[in-house]
Amino acid sequence: MSLQSVRAFFAQHSPDIKVIVTEESSATVTLAAAAHQVEPDQIAKSICLRAGEETMIVVMAGTARLDNRKFRTQFGSKPRMLDAGTVAEITGHPVGGVCPFGLETPLQVYCDISLKRFDEVVPAAGATNAAVRISPARMAELTGGIWIDIAQEPGPQEAEGA
Repeated sequence: MSLQSVRAFFAQHSPDIKVIVTEESSATVTLAAAAHQVEPDQIAKSICLRAGEETMIVVMAGTARLDNRKFRTQFGSKPRMLDAGTVAEITGHPVGGVCPFGLETPLQVYCDISLKRFDEVVPAAGATNAAVRISPARMAELTGGIWIDIAQEPGPQEAEGA
């Protein structure tokens, strides 16, 4: 059902984007990067969070980590991770396939600026072995995504690419 909702989303909103289904799992950043032959940061991971009463999808670069202080400043409360069952119920997507497309429940999508350094990113597409290739700007446009800065700054080794 989830993969079908994502395919239906793209058929309606952007038929030129095709869902890629792989034999191997892409349920984690590492697996997805290997399956799609991209750097781990090009995987656009989607996290379903709650801030106060608002439930949202945050999409960020694959190895980026949420900065709790920045999040609290942006949303006025600390982020609360949802359990896998709640995520699947709200998004219609299984953990490992969560994406901002074809959602069961309308949610605000926030795109972290960590994605902006790439011409193309690879978010999941509603299944643990499905994804799409899309520019960050187009992903934000199609999902009504709001650009925010809530990722931790990379440490010295990460900044040097080591």
